Amino acid sequence: MRDDHALIQHGVKPGSQVLDLGCGDGSLLKYLQQHKNVRGYGLEINPDNITACIRNGVNVIEQDLDKGLNNFEDGSIDTVIMTQALQAVERPDLLLDEMLRIGKEAIVTFPNFGYWRTRFYLLLKGRMPMSETLPYNWYDTPNIHMCTFRDFEILCREKNIKILNKTVVDDNHKHHWTIRLWPAMLGEIAVYHITRR
Repeated sequence: MRDDHALIQHGVKPGSQVLDLGCGDGSLLKYLQQHKNVRGYGLEINPDNITACIRNGVNVIEQDLDKGLNNFEDGSIDTVIMTQALQAVERPDLLLDEMLRIGKEAIVTFPNFGYWRTRFYLLLKGRMPMSETLPYNWYDTPNIHMCTFRDFEILCREKNIKILNKTVVDDNHKHHWTIRLWPAMLGEIAVYHITRR
């Protein structure tokens, strides 16, 4: 199991209904089906990933997240998951609304644009940062809405979204005591477990 999936699976209740947005090859859903007996679907737009989902025995729907989630009823899902895709959608604020319209809870992960190396890179080089977590040039990146942990938390407060749990890790999805001291500066990736107030 991927390290980020190991962090996410803690927030998913056994036997629940799950929707994985931008599910990639379906490996997270496959694990959750096998080890937590969840039922659910993945949404994916990449044809190669859709084929991989089918090979993995994962129910997948070809769907563009930027077109919304109108094909799902209010409160029809226990947990909606979106890993490393929030920064790649056109309107992350509206997608969060949709996630919590159809899901009782949601789990979201994204890279921290406030990470100290990102800030330092920008300060020293005067260029958009590139790293293992952000491996693209500014002109070919799928990441169109980079944010910091604080940006996300302010958005949650404005939208009356309750943060149930927040886990901040490095690029290998590991915890360090140093990250706990200053997560906004020393954390590279966050996993937020959220719900409506």
